[in-house]
Amino acid sequence: MRSDIATAERFTTGRRPVAFAVCVKLPVAITQPIWTRWRGDGAFASRLSNFCDYELMSRLLRFLTPLVAGCAVTLLQVVMAVALLAPEKSITERYSALVQHDSYWFVNIIDRGYQTIVPPIDHKVMEISNVAFFPAYPAIAALLRNAFNISTDTALLITAQFAAWGFWTYFFLFCRRWKVAGSLQICGTFLILANPAAFFLVAAYSESLFLMALLGFIYWSTAEGRAARALAAMHGMVMSATRIVGIVCAAFPLVRSAFQTGWRGLLKPRKWLRENRAAVGLTFVAACGGIAFFVLCQLRWGHWDLYMLTQAAGWGIVPDYLAVVRPESYRWLVPALNNPAEMSQLSMTLGAMLFVAIAICELVPVIRRRAGLPARAGIYFCAATIYYLSVSGVACVDMESMMRYEFSAYALIVLALLNFLRQFRMPPMWVRAFATAAVALVSAAGLCLQGWYVWNFTRGYWVA
Repeated sequence: MRSDIATAERFTTGRRPVAFAVCVKLPVAITQPIWTRWRGDGAFASRLSNFCDYELMSRLLRFLTPLVAGCAVTLLQVVMAVALLAPEKSITERYSALVQHDSYWFVNIIDRGYQTIVPPIDHKVMEISNVAFFPAYPAIAALLRNAFNISTDTALLITAQFAAWGFWTYFFLFCRRWKVAGSLQICGTFLILANPAAFFLVAAYSESLFLMALLGFIYWSTAEGRAARALAAMHGMVMSATRIVGIVCAAFPLVRSAFQTGWRGLLKPRKWLRENRAAVGLTFVAACGGIAFFVLCQLRWGHWDLYMLTQAAGWGIVPDYLAVVRPESYRWLVPALNNPAEMSQLSMTLGAMLFVAIAICELVPVIRRRAGLPARAGIYFCAATIYYLSVSGVACVDMESMMRYEFSAYALIVLALLNFLRQFRMPPMWVRAFATAAVALVSAAGLCLQGWYVWNFTRGYWVA
């Protein structure tokens, strides 16, 4: 009987019981049994196959909650847009109503490939010059269309909505990694979900793919291990191949390393680069997605900057890199509901105010917190890059579409804010009640405004 108990204990725990060792008077060495694969949460055992990886299953289960939460939020967005606000037609036509405006350019790229004359035509005609969008989003949608034999419109929507699921999953994964309180997670979710431009995550636009790839790049580049580095590189290449700003955001590992090691190390650049060669290599690989697009343009048309030339010729985009410091760039009037251009102009002003608020939180000695600052600094860098390049690009067209471009920066700021707030102790009840009420009011106003824009967008009107 005693031998049977010892055998059972050794099988379930992987340790030799002390009582048994004393009885046989042999030295005891606590060693891992043969079915233990690596050090972790537990060992693997299976009565059927003698193989079961408990640690792997635990990791999968830890991913399950963010996956389910991300799926729920994405489905909520789709239901709100399709079932509640789209035109009253068949469900298929309601769903297809999320394909509008820039979506048709992606359809054209998928169906015809990149086509252009050199120099590009001086107005927007997709049948003549369509090299005005980066390739990752239409390329992935084309693969999905060919694999499942579905329409191009449906492939674009499914690609965007799966990417939105990925974005929300990474958002909740960050919250789990940082051990953000559940109440803060809910507030952060509603603040992002209620942004007037949040519906672009589930429309046939590239915003969701860019944000998913960016958050995945940040998430895996701040993890340990070869697999994490490989995943970070893959996410980074998709990121830079989706939006031109992703090429600059690829420098996130460098910014994070600079804050970890201190800025004084940059005074000796050769030594710093040698000590941070892993971050340098990851940045270069992540930027290769966008660089490959420029190489394609050079090889095919003899102009590596054909994307910029097409933007300038068709859209009139002439970057103004000093727009953020020009007082006339900022608008303070409350926008009219039937004038989305005014909302985009106000978005630029609100974005600047948000960055000022962040600077106060991070620099004022009374409230600043050092824990997690390197990662937050990298996130701030990406948000500021998106904001700055977007403002510089659309300043010449009265900030057109700035509401949509700024949404990516806004989502990153909310994420960084959760990392900052998690370090404070639980505030008094009246403070929590006031903050909850403020978030509820802001979210309600944002959702109402977003509903108005979705109603117009699904009926073909220009929003952003």
